[in-house]
Amino acid sequence: MGEAREGEGEEIGNKGGGGGGGGGGGLGVVRVLVVDDSPVDRKVVEMLLKKSGEMFEVIAVDSGKKAMDFLGLNEGKAESPKSDDQKIDVILSDYCMPEITGYDLLKAVKDNICSRSMPVVMMSSENDSQRISRCLAIGAEDFLLKPLQVKDIQRLRNSARPTAPAPSQDPKRKLPVDLIAQSNGSERRPHLAGVAAFLLEL
Repeated sequence: MGEAREGEGEEIGNKGGGGGGGGGGGLGVVRVLVVDDSPVDRKVVEMLLKKSGEMFEVIAVDSGKKAMDFLGLNEGKAESPKSDDQKIDVILSDYCMPEITGYDLLKAVKDNICSRSMPVVMMSSENDSQRISRCLAIGAEDFLLKPLQVKDIQRLRNSARPTAPAPSQDPKRKLPVDLIAQSNGSERRPHLAGVAAFLLEL
């Protein structure tokens, strides 16, 4: 793990470029903003994502403040998000961090008009049901336990907003997803495939 640590700065420095972010239409690339104050945990996440193939592009920051700076949430402007914000498909944030916690970051994202639709997945080494409920109640897509495992990567991908133009023109599409989200809580993502099958039958 010590060898991979040298590349950490490159990941952060790469955040604005790359062919993956501008595509929006490519099915494969999902841009993940990883927020964790632990260098080891950040590296574990990055390695797991890269092992999944070419479909993840990782932007890693080590604090909630840097994540908010990156997303333009520290400027207090609800009307003009940074262009980089629009390229992020999902935020994966640790819950326990100094100064700005993962919960604070989640709340800031969901309180901002421009960023509230951005999926946020929380993670923690503690399986605290109150903590999990608290995050899901204000809009977290999912809550993963650390250390992350390969099976968690699929959950993360399912939580990301679509990067390809799926049949989103159908006005009925959002309603079933919302209903499932309200009734099933943290298990709503595995049911999205079922929603797609349901829509095809309409």
